Amino acid sequence: MLLWLPRGGPARAGFAVSRQIRGAVRRNRARRRLRAAYRALGPAKLRGVDAVFVARAWALEAPLDELRAEMAGAHAAASRNAVA
Repeated sequence: MLLWLPRGGPARAGFAVSRQIRGAVRRNRARRRLRAAYRALGPAKLRGVDAVFVARAWALEAPLDELRAEMAGAHAAASRNAVA
């Protein structure tokens, strides 16, 4: 899930994990996987948007490529809506 807010300046990203993902170790692993997928996007990162990615339980088992693809799709939708 992506929550975003248009703003001027460089993009900023935050990563949240619900306590519905039981166990601190599993929550931290989900957060690390989200960060790794975001870093892997490279120049495709949003510009001028604050974004918060909320991890779901499937993020623990999904391949990193799938997480990147989901993030890229969310970025595209947010940037289209931020300009409009």
